[in-house]
Formats: sequence, structure tokens, C-alpha cells
Amino acid sequence: MKILFATSEAHPLIKTGGLGDVSGSLPNALAALKHSLRLVLPAYGAIMERLPVGSSPKKIASIMVEGCERNLVAHILELNAGSIKGLDVPIWLVQIPELFERAGNPYIAEDGMDWWDNGERFAVFSKVVVELAMDRAELNWRADAVHVNDWQTGLVPALLHLEENAPVSVFTVHNMAYPGSFPKSLFEQLGLPWTLWHTEGVEYWGHFSMLKAGLMFADWVSTVSPTYAKEICYPEYGYGLEGVLLKRAAQHRLVGILNGIDETVWNPEKDPLIHRNYSASKGRVVGKQHNKQALLNEMCLIIGQDDCVIQPKMASWLERPLVGFVGRLVEQKGVDLILTILPEMLAQSTANFVIVGSGDRLFEAALLELAAAHPNRIWVYIGYSEALAHQVEAGADLFLMPSRFEPCGLNQMYSLAYGTPPIVHHTGGLADTVVNATDEHLKNGTATGFVFYDPSRHALKSTLLHALHLFTKKRTWQALQKTGMQQNFGWQSSAKHYAKLYAEKL
Repeated sequence: MKILFATSEAHPLIKTGGLGDVSGSLPNALAALKHSLRLVLPAYGAIMERLPVGSSPKKIASIMVEGCERNLVAHILELNAGSIKGLDVPIWLVQIPELFERAGNPYIAEDGMDWWDNGERFAVFSKVVVELAMDRAELNWRADAVHVNDWQTGLVPALLHLEENAPVSVFTVHNMAYPGSFPKSLFEQLGLPWTLWHTEGVEYWGHFSMLKAGLMFADWVSTVSPTYAKEICYPEYGYGLEGVLLKRAAQHRLVGILNGIDETVWNPEKDPLIHRNYSASKGRVVGKQHNKQALLNEMCLIIGQDDCVIQPKMASWLERPLVGFVGRLVEQKGVDLILTILPEMLAQSTANFVIVGSGDRLFEAALLELAAAHPNRIWVYIGYSEALAHQVEAGADLFLMPSRFEPCGLNQMYSLAYGTPPIVHHTGGLADTVVNATDEHLKNGTATGFVFYDPSRHALKSTLLHALHLFTKKRTWQALQKTGMQQNFGWQSSAKHYAKLYAEKL
């Protein structure tokens, strides 16, 4: 099949979160099944600046598209398959300088606020995707299926719904918390068909919701884990759209397909970003200890603690359990829970902590304050570093992931692959991927991590203390590590499931 995969980010071109990881690996897995893929995303200024030497894109088409009471020209730039390391499919970049060539990340300006024109930016991008899917750019490549992701491309299924002989549309929701909701005036200014404006269409309490557009009109709605597909049908996770989701579920058009991980990128046996490679069967214990020391050295140097890399201080640290966290410093990720238990954990255990991430300024400041007060127990890096993310997975003994909700989550799967048992809240994809280290699961050899069932500080603290207790039982701990590393979270199975959706139309 010919599959057009539309997204607002894709690693390694540009990434702000899990969507970037998924969009950079699922197309490769589909191509490996012998489908013809085109990956399409905006030509952000950041992408164009970072393109490697010798991979200059070629302009293959130009499309006139209506923006907000103005006409815009979209140039389609093509990068050949393999010209970007890690992406095995042709890439189409939609170049509209007025909308995408600016500083900042894809959604947020340098002042931390959403771009004022995000609605126009991604509505216009969606219009271009439809033109490409229907081959009106005259590229002699008409899609059999269009796979779109999150609200930024939610308008695509709605517009395809108006086309004759439209390709199958699949709309994947990576996080219901981001609705892509805008004033009705945006709908008017974009010149969109009024046949879409009703309660069974894109209208949501008088506003224009691009998320609802995708949910209502896609042939298939998918989410990124089976448990999250059930959770979003309830008010707690549906954000007011649970009625729409219940309707799609009743039509048997809502499915949960667990995300995979790119095993060529997240593989401790071959990872070039960690200091010593290892596998489940070879060098695991020595390899993790070596990476632990390298991670602590790196964190000390980053924060200017030049004296802490020397013995005997390092020897003492290597004996202690090291607990890692990588992610956005926001309430959804349970960072407030981590902050409330850290002082008690420092007093009641020998554990040390390394935290990498950015987000809420109050959380950032509180973590930095704790790190300053306990310079030999807590290391904090504010920001994102792909190399540090890999090094934390390889060097930490435990990985904290106490998310209040987590549609799928990838870090817990990375942690399992790297022999770093995760501590997770029983929600979404975390519930689908981590087997709790109960006595029964430890005895039958199925345990892979630690699960708590109430998103409270008490549940997190007791679970972490239980994990630290098991850490002292080396044979049990090594069996737990090995079981986690032997799990298969590659994309092959999920890609086949998506291909089955593409082949079936309403």
C-alpha cells in the first residue's frame, strides 16, 4: 500500500516528546513490511538549519493553499530515503516560510507561550496533506491510506471525508490533554466548508476543535496503548470528548495499539551514546556499573562539581542505588510526588537521584534547590539532552515514572531494555508494559518492575522503598533485570496491526 504518514515532529529531524520518537520509527517498521511510505511534516526553520551537509532537499512541487484570509504557497521538498540517518523512508517537507520558518520549538515561542497562530499553521499544513494524499500536487503518488497524529493533523480526516474515493484515514491520539481548540473565527477565516460545522462535526462548545475533527471523521481512531483506549472513554481522561470516543468504540472504530521502540536506537548492546555496551546475556552487571560511574562523572562536570569525580567519594556512590528520571517536569509526570518524597527518601535510604528534564518553572526551581542542599545525593540537569537520556537509562539502577496518566510512555520500555527496572503508576501504557514485582511474579519469573496503584506520595514512597529493599538482594535483582531486558517491545507487531487497519475501510 501507499501510506502517507503526517506528523508535526519526527526524530531525528525534530522532537519535543514521544510523538517524535513514534513518527521517527513507525514509518520505518511499515516500510520494512514492503509498504510504500512518505513521511510528511512542516519544514521548520530548525529542521532546515540542522540538515546534514550533502542532504539538501529537492523541490518537487508547489501548492497554492488558503490560509486565514490569504493565499499561501507551499513548496514540497523531498529528502530521499536514507539521506537522514535513522529514517528509511522518503521525507516530504512542507515549506511555508510565513508559518514555519521561525525560532523556537514547533509549538512554543521563545517566551514559553504557544505561537499565536498555531491554529492557522497546522490547519494549513493539514490542507496541504490532503492535497498530497489526493495527488493534486501531480507527483504521481496517490495514497491508499493516510495516517495522521494528534490535533495538529486532526483536520485531515475531516477534509478527506468530503472527498470522493478518499484514502483510508487513521487518526492516532497520543495525548487527549491537548485539544487543539480555537475560536470559531479561525474556522471562518480559513474558508473551511460549513458542512463540517455542527455538533457531530468540528464544533465543540462553540469552538473549533481539531482534535474532535480527527475523532469524528477518521475511518479509524487509534490510541497508543490498549489501556489508554479504555481510559479515554471516561471523563477523567476524555477531557469532555468521552461521548465521542464511546460512540467510536461502539462502532468498533476505536483501537489501542501499543507503541513500540526503535531497537536500533534504544539498544544497550549497540548504543553509541553510552560508555560501555552490554546485553542481557553478556556484561550486564559490569556494563551498568561502568555506565553508572560515567553518568555520575558527567553530571558532576555539567554542574561544576569538579571535586566529586575523585575517589573515595565515587566508590561510595557506586555502592548506593541510583534512581533516575528523564521527562517533562510537570504535574502529569508526577514530579510533584517526587518532590514531596525526596527529603524523606534522603533521610530513610542511601539512594541517590539523577533528574534530567525541563518544564514547570516552580518544579525546576524546587529541584535545583534540593540539589544545591544535597550536592552529594541529587544531581539535576534542566533541559533536554538525548545523550544524557540514554546515559541515565544505562547508568541508573531504577527509573522513576510516577505519571498520573500516560497514554503509552516510552521511557519505561527503554528502562526495561537497559536493565533499569521502572517504578510506574498503573495507568495507560505503563499498566500494559510493566509486570509488578510481587512475590508471585518474582517466583514465576515474570516480574519486570514496580507498580503502584494510587497516584499518591505514600504509594510512590512505599513502592520505591520496596524496590530499594529488593536491590539489596542481588540474585533476585539480577533476575528481575534480565527478565525486563528479554521483553520484546519492537515495532513489528504494532506495524502489522496498523497495516491491517489501512487495508479495511468503513
